[in-house]
Amino acid sequence: MRYQEQEPVIPPQRDLDDRETLVFEHEHEYKEKTCQSAALFNVVNSIIGSGIIGLPYSMKQAGFPLGILLLLWVSYVTDFSLVLLIKGGALSGTDTYQSLVNKTFGFPGYLLLSVLQFLYPFIAMISYNIIAGDTLSKVFQRIPGVDPENLFIGRHFIIGLSTVTFTLPLSLYRDIAKLGKVSLISTGLTTLILGIVMARAVSLGPHIPKTEDAWVFAKPNAIQAVGVMSFGDLFENYCRNDDLVTFGRFCYGITVILTYPMECFVTREVIANVFFGGNLSLVFHIVVTVIVITVATLVSLLIDCLGIVLELNGVLCATPLIFIIPSACYLKLSEEPKTHSDKIMSCVMLPIGAVVMVFGFVMAVTNPQDCTHGQEMFYCFPDNFSLTNTSDSHVQQTTQLSILNISLFQ
Repeated sequence: MRYQEQEPVIPPQRDLDDRETLVFEHEHEYKEKTCQSAALFNVVNSIIGSGIIGLPYSMKQAGFPLGILLLLWVSYVTDFSLVLLIKGGALSGTDTYQSLVNKTFGFPGYLLLSVLQFLYPFIAMISYNIIAGDTLSKVFQRIPGVDPENLFIGRHFIIGLSTVTFTLPLSLYRDIAKLGKVSLISTGLTTLILGIVMARAVSLGPHIPKTEDAWVFAKPNAIQAVGVMSFGDLFENYCRNDDLVTFGRFCYGITVILTYPMECFVTREVIANVFFGGNLSLVFHIVVTVIVITVATLVSLLIDCLGIVLELNGVLCATPLIFIIPSACYLKLSEEPKTHSDKIMSCVMLPIGAVVMVFGFVMAVTNPQDCTHGQEMFYCFPDNFSLTNTSDSHVQQTTQLSILNISLFQ
């Protein structure tokens, strides 16, 4: 009996089209949900990231009560600035920050905005490198049998290694949605870090002497605090032989490394908009990314003091981006009466932003914060664990307290 080949059964064209349509709609819906989730994690990572554990530095600068008020005020101003940008875009018929400024103030305003938008994340990249090098070097020094002076656990080698192995490859992605999983990991590590910081606040707090001006309402450096409201190297305040803190340092270092590509995406986007009409070919995409990361790495290898970097970035870049430019655009475009609430608020924000920018820069340059990078705190040594029981002279006690006041939350 001979085998007879049967022709395949072809479904009607209408059924095939319906099936393909359902599959397409399902895949489109899945991709849309994936993109939304990635965008959510990227936003959370860029807003919170490692910055949430450094707020004590700005609180120290301003005074704790005033620092809390300033933090709430800056949050409100940032939200209001976004509203102004949306309203300005509606008035000018634009849909981006750059096009809004270009429509309002022409090419000079667009160029100034582009410079600020480039410098702010670029300096943040430098800051992340500094933090990663300082933090992870202390982690690797805790490995048994490792010489603390070993070149391969030094901050310079760690910065170079993390750049080549992590930050550069992640920054080469063309689609920022691909960083969604990376941002999720970074956000999870940030949660662990907060838990470690709170645990050590409970266990270590009773052994640290009270600072005389800890609860003073305001301090002279409040203007600098408005500019910073960013992150500081908080783990500098913990002992190097603390295993729990060592794990926290490791999480912290990984967090800043994983947050770094978010800033690189912004710098590259600004360059693409200004010089390439918003589109980069694959070759130029790679070239621009490598150049930006190389320059940021070289600068971070030369600078090891984080405070001045944060202050200058805050007062010179963040302040005009948040306070000055959105208010100026709205005031020029809006035809509302002068008594309108948005115009009144804009008229208040603009001069305040200018004052913060000018005086913050002057104070950052003339009164730079002492850099206590790598200095072990006095309470990490058994002999100095209690200042009241030490046999040191009054001068040495005063010096130790001064070191604590300078270094705390920095």
